[in-house]
Formats: sequence, C-alpha cells, structure tokens
Amino acid sequence: MTVTKEESGQEGTDDNDGMSGAGGDGYVPSQRRLDRERHKRARARRATAIAALSTLVTGVVLYLVVVNAPGWPRTKETFFNGQYAREAFPKVLEGLWLNVRLLLICGAAVLVLGMLIAVARTLRGPVFFPLRALAAAYTDFFRGLPLIINLMIVVLGVPALRLQGVTVDPVLLGGTALTLTYSAYVAEVFRAGIESVHPSQRAAARSLGLTNRQALRHVVLPQAVRRQVPPLLNDLVSLQKDTGLVSIGGAVDAVRAADIIAGRSLNYTPYIVAGLVFVALTIPMTRFTDWVTARMDRRRAQGGAL
Repeated sequence: MTVTKEESGQEGTDDNDGMSGAGGDGYVPSQRRLDRERHKRARARRATAIAALSTLVTGVVLYLVVVNAPGWPRTKETFFNGQYAREAFPKVLEGLWLNVRLLLICGAAVLVLGMLIAVARTLRGPVFFPLRALAAAYTDFFRGLPLIINLMIVVLGVPALRLQGVTVDPVLLGGTALTLTYSAYVAEVFRAGIESVHPSQRAAARSLGLTNRQALRHVVLPQAVRRQVPPLLNDLVSLQKDTGLVSIGGAVDAVRAADIIAGRSLNYTPYIVAGLVFVALTIPMTRFTDWVTARMDRRRAQGGAL
C-alpha cells in the first residue's frame, strides 16, 4: 500500500527534532525540542544564579572573618597601606620590565636547549650511548636540585671564582641558572612528546626514503611539539613567576624593588603590590594555556588532527 506525503508526515514521532515545512523550504522544530531547549535555558539561569549567590555569601563570610579578627587593624596598616602601595607601584612596574625580559630571553633559550637534550636522549644506537647518558645525567641533576640553591651557586659562586672573561652580572647569572633548571624540565616534556609518536610514523617516513634525521625533523618533532603545547605553556608560566628569584643576587626586579621600599619603611605593602602585579601578569597566560588545552582535547575527542 502506498503512503502519501501527508500521511507519512503525520506519522512522525516526537523523537524527531523537527520536520520540514511546506515544500521542505524551512525547518520547524518540534514542540518537544522547544520544551527541551527551554528547560536547558532555565537550568543554566538557575545554575548561574546559585553560583553567584554562593560566591557572594562566601565572600561576605570571609570578609567578616578577616575584618573582625583581633589583629586586623595592625595587619591592614602593615600589609594594605594605601600610601605605601602608591609609592611602591611605579618602582615595582619599573622592576617588572626586567622580569619580562628574563622571561622572553630565558624562555627562548629553555625551549632550544630543552629540545636538544630531548633529541639527545632519544637517539638510537650504541654509538650515541655517551650522549644519552650525559643528557640523562643533566636532566636528573637539575630536576633534583632546588632552583633556589642553583641560583645561589651560580649567582654567588661563579663571581667568587674570579674567572677571566666570565660575567659577574647578577641578571645574566640568574638567567643562566633559570635556563639550566627549566631546560631539564622542558627536555622531559619534549622527550615525552617524541616517545608518544607511534613508531609506525617513523617507519613510514623511512619507507618513503627519508633519513633518520629527516624523519625526526619533518615527521616526529612536529607531532611531538603540537601534543606537548599545554605542558610547555605551564612551564613558561612557572618560569614567569620564578624570574623574581634573581633578586637574591641583587638584581633590581619587581621583587627587589618592593624589598627596597619595605626595608626602608618597615611596611610590607610593597610585597603585596609586587605579588598582585605578578598575578596580573600570570593570569592571561594561564587562561591561554587552559584554552589551548581545552581546544586540543575537543579536537582529540572529535578525532581531528592535533
């Protein structure tokens, strides 16, 4: 028995999201779909209202706990003094430029050195064993050595040697210590990315006539770097914060500028100002890292290329 268009259209169920209009020119959502979308919007508005109310209540409670503490007046005067904050802010910003320069220069050096160490650790063949051993010893040593001790050894120990032609600039020495430590961490990130590439990729490249070096450069490394972008950005965020440690050698960065004012005034508000400046500098990169991570996760879930 044949069924007309009118009869077949009337037999559609509510499980369908919609039906075609007359002649199939326009989409008309079903009542069930409209109800479902309306319910989702209502749930989203309710969740937003609950989150806002919860945040407001938490903030009020914390505020009342802090301001009603017995030592709050003295704490406010010592750590949150507006006069010293206004005095410290320009000096801290001036010193922050040194931290930004250290981040840019050391970040580039860390990426290059870390990549070289990672490649050295993944070289195949017994002839490269000494190189692999040295690279492994480097990463193990500097990953185990606390950064603050590394900075003290390099910044304070190198000038004590009085070597001819070796700089005693605390900025250069501090940047060298940061590069040594963070290149060990970044090398392990790169190595994990290289080893995550399936061996068939390298084998396919070799079957096409590429040498081992060409396969590593054109096939393995591009995939490895793309996969490790989020952890690399996290390491750069950590490096951005740790540039403030170069102040232990006397370099006048944001932290040292705050320390000078605090030592003169015996008020710790400049440290709060420096901390807030670092937070303001770090948050955009942190959010960018989260966005990149979420984007790569979505593409991976959809089966797309990384």
